[in-house]
Amino acid sequence: MSETFDPHRLRRQLPPLATAAAESGPQVQAYRRYYGLQHRPDIHSRLGWVEVEGRRVAVQGWWRDDARATVLLLHGYYDHMGLYRHVFDWALAMNFAVLSCDLPGHGLSEGVPASIDDFAEYQAVLAALLRAAELLHLPQPWHLFGQSTGGAILLDYLLTGAPRPDLGQTVLLAPLVRPHAWQRAKLSYQLLSPFVSQVARRYSDNSSDSAFLDFVRRDPLQAQSLPTAWVGALARWIPRIENAPASAQRPLIIQGDADMTVDWRHNLDVLRDKFRGAEQLILPGARHHLVNEAPGQRQRLFDLLGERFA
Repeated sequence: MSETFDPHRLRRQLPPLATAAAESGPQVQAYRRYYGLQHRPDIHSRLGWVEVEGRRVAVQGWWRDDARATVLLLHGYYDHMGLYRHVFDWALAMNFAVLSCDLPGHGLSEGVPASIDDFAEYQAVLAALLRAAELLHLPQPWHLFGQSTGGAILLDYLLTGAPRPDLGQTVLLAPLVRPHAWQRAKLSYQLLSPFVSQVARRYSDNSSDSAFLDFVRRDPLQAQSLPTAWVGALARWIPRIENAPASAQRPLIIQGDADMTVDWRHNLDVLRDKFRGAEQLILPGARHHLVNEAPGQRQRLFDLLGERFA
């Protein structure tokens, strides 16, 4: 009889990525069944942890022997790797390897749920993901994909880091610079943070796929609070990014015009100024969670990506 997915048990059982077997136990199989991540025997897979500043960060990858490039994927706030099977399936169909991780406090990674003290910690996670790609000998070029907060991590890397010359295309999906109604949210943070460390999470309809929204509300890996520490870290990060000098990098930026999670018009203006050679694509009617939109919108997204990576 198959085991039921138990997040706490799986976290305890996860091995270091360097020693992880292809199929490392019934809890890994239960996790993959739960999130629809099973793949064929001709595809190699690993799920394990790497250490990042004293915390175990869960990393997961799939690849074929003849993979021609690699997609490195960073998820959005409150998300985790298990919600990104459509990206994994697309990447594998393109004959790319794919490697992802759960951000600290998300999914199978250690940390205070959905919290972080400083956005610089996310750059340490990205550096660890690049090292994991080296450890697994995944093929170059390495293309960087980031959804929402994952996109914020990547644009931070492009603007303030030292991007590696062996990296391929960077794709920013509904990237976070400012969230929707940021001035009101910042005022609430300033009023509440001296007295509370978190507030109850409010689930938003960030996709037009009702089945996905229902699944997220039942997902055992979802955090149920919004920590004020994370909002404070965001408040310090936004002006640093908005005041950063422009970059010669040319990411592909894809945004839905029905997005009520980020302040997308403001964000695109900022990104247009920072990356003057970047391509910006608008998906009419698409909401925030582009990789988990309704099937028609999702197909349009992957068709666009397929054209550019053909």
